[in-house]
Formats: sequence, structure tokens, C-alpha cells
Amino acid sequence: MRAAAGGAPQRRAGGIRVRAPLVESVSCYCRVDGGLKTVVSARKFVPGAKLCMQPDIIPTKRKSRSSRKERSQTQSPLLPGLPDELAISCLMRAARVEHPNMRLVCKRWNRLLSGNYYYSLRKKFGMAEEWIYVFKRDRDQKLSWYAFDPVNQLWKSLPPVPPEYSEAVGFGSAVLNGCYLYLFGGKDPVHGSMRRVVFYNARINKWLRAPDMLQKRHFFGSCVINNCLYVAGGECVGIQRSLRSAEVYDPNRNRWSSIAEMSTGMVPSIGVVHDGKWFLKGLNSHRQVVSEVYLPASKMWSTTGNEMVTGLRNPSISLNGRLYSADCRDGCKLRVYNRELGSWTRFIDTRHHMGSSRSLEAAAFVSLNGKLCIIRNNMSITIIDMSDPTRVTEVDSARMWEAFARKGQHRSFMANLWSAITGRNLKTDIMHCQVLQV
Repeated sequence: MRAAAGGAPQRRAGGIRVRAPLVESVSCYCRVDGGLKTVVSARKFVPGAKLCMQPDIIPTKRKSRSSRKERSQTQSPLLPGLPDELAISCLMRAARVEHPNMRLVCKRWNRLLSGNYYYSLRKKFGMAEEWIYVFKRDRDQKLSWYAFDPVNQLWKSLPPVPPEYSEAVGFGSAVLNGCYLYLFGGKDPVHGSMRRVVFYNARINKWLRAPDMLQKRHFFGSCVINNCLYVAGGECVGIQRSLRSAEVYDPNRNRWSSIAEMSTGMVPSIGVVHDGKWFLKGLNSHRQVVSEVYLPASKMWSTTGNEMVTGLRNPSISLNGRLYSADCRDGCKLRVYNRELGSWTRFIDTRHHMGSSRSLEAAAFVSLNGKLCIIRNNMSITIIDMSDPTRVTEVDSARMWEAFARKGQHRSFMANLWSAITGRNLKTDIMHCQVLQV
């Protein structure tokens, strides 16, 4: 589906609005509050800037200079006694954890903190903060998710996921533009395989709709290359064989497009982007291990069976041009792929072994402020500076999580007893982990 003219929101049958994500750019000033004094000289402040695609803005409708001047004179300043330029310079230094409270101060603060301009400045001047977002099942087998602030070492509650994903399995997650977290595909117990796509805007703390995928699928592979979202393989209810099809979502065009099919259908179990190529390994319809690599430059798939792919284990990550993989269940031992030797070698043993139980198993590797972050099923976090592997930081996030989770439990004695009888008090595994920058 093509974006409507002028960036207007697209509407589907039934009145559902599909919104394109805001374009991430330090040159974006289209969401600057119309009353700011910087609006008139925005092009001088941000040379070469262009209006980005915005669902709420009609580019052809522009206010006259006189109306802007009148509005500027009638509105109160962002901070009394300071020009708006200095006020923005002060406000953009506020810690991210304070942003929800800052939006409540007044309409102008809310408008400023909800737009691209404010966060583009934070990113440009190195003030953006990265938080970890974790998806897991709660004790009632509903999907819940939480954010961890590594600066203040706090777990934060978040708005509920869209209802169609509360009990879904086999869905994918990815981050585009650094601050938009997407959920896509999956299998709903009522409706089966889905094409649905939703995304969370960390700047306004809300879920929005995006265009549906072309093919229903669940338990598929996904990745992000050049800020485009790729999905491939998986399964679909009603189709006996594993899927070969693949597609890509371009957020700038706000549409999905088909790409070349894989040579064989696959339900991927491991996937990683390394050297600009997407490597996938999984099982075909005959339960045989297969692996393929996608080259975005040629837009083609090819089979691969080299040592790098055969040695991949979950979790794995490509960081600073090197490929790392877990060498034990709790992720305390790491391997690195040696391109010259064409083999995997031992990289580090932190000697901080947690154990081999399911709750201590490493669920994901993510990059946090340029460092390797190991996240385990019990919500414990280890941060390793790969430039100096001896610098290992153990974050006491597991204990913080237990305290945070207990605060959110307000169930009756009978509800807790029933959960214990049915086994729902067992700790659940983490499904997805992502890092968002705001």
C-alpha cells in the first residue's frame, strides 16, 4: 500500500488507520512547535533540511508569517525568562526517565517532547539514552514487556501490547530508526497465522499500526539491514510445507515488497547479520538442518555450509565487525569467529558462571552503548566491554526485577493457589529483547 499524498494517514476497510513511522533525521524540523522562535529560522539552524513524512501534517497548508508571529507573541515561553533556543538546550539535557513527567507540564512541552526535533537534537549531541526492552510471558501466559533503564538501574512498566499479540507465538520483533519497535506476524490461538504489523513509538509511549505483511507466517526469520526490515521462511496454518517466500519493509516508503525466494523452505532457529549479509540456519519440511545466506547487494539467496554458519549457536551477535556466539548455556563463555583461520575460537571466559538451569540460560545478546549485553531468563544482565574483555559488569537486575514484579502482584490467595496448582508460577522464558534509543 502506498503512502497517501502529502503523508496523510492511510485508511483501510473498517476505518483502521495505518500510520507511517516518523522519519529519523537530524535534519527534521517539521514537528517543531509552531510557536517556537526557532521555527522561522529552522533552515538556517539545520542547513539543507527537508520536511519529512508525517501523518498529521498537510504540507500544502502553511501558516502565514503574520499568524506565526501572532502565535509567538501570545504563547508563553517554554521557560520563563529564556529564549526558546536556550530553553530547548536546557530541556534536551533532561534524563529520559523524566520525560513522561515533563510532558505533563504544559501543552508546549508535550508538543516539543512528542516530535522529531527534540530527539534529533538529543541524538545529534550525544544525549540520547539506550534502554533494554524485554518481552516475556507472565504467570497467566499473557505476553508482557518491560523496559530497563541502565543509567538509573530501574525496571519500568509499559503500555500493554496490542490484544492480538497478548497470546501470540512465533512472532518477530525488530527496531527501525533506533526508536520504533516492531512486532509482526506470529500465530494467534484464535485466528491462526497473522500478517499484522504494529510498532511502538518510544517517544510518545504508544502502539501504532503499520502495513500488514504480504504473507501470513509464524516462526520465521527476521533482521534489519540498512534500516529495512526483512522476513523469510517460517510456517503458515493451512500450508503443509515450510515457507520459501521472503519480503522486505521499507519505512521510508511505508510498504512491503517481495524479494527472491529461498532455495528451500525453512523454519529458522538462528539468524544473524554479519558483513552486510543475512545468515539463516534452521529445519526444512523434512526436519533436516539447512542454511542459507541473503546478499542485499545482489538481492539473491545462496546455500552455505561453511564453518561460520555450522558453528553458530544461540544467542549470537555481530558487534564491531566481529561475530560472537555463546559457548555455554549462561553465556559466560564466548566464542569468536576467526575469519583468517575460518574457524571458531575461544574469546573469553568471565568465570562468573551462573549455572545451567533454564532460568539462568542466556536468552539474548544485544548491543548496549557499544558494549555486549547478555540477558538471561531470570532477567539478570551482564555487560562486557569487548575492547577490554576483562571489564565485566554484573548488573543486579535480577533482584531489582523480583522486587519490581512483586509490586505488580495484587492477586487473591485463591488466584495464587490456582496458579501454583496449574504450574503457572514457573518462571517463563524471555521471548525477545531489543534496545531503543531516545
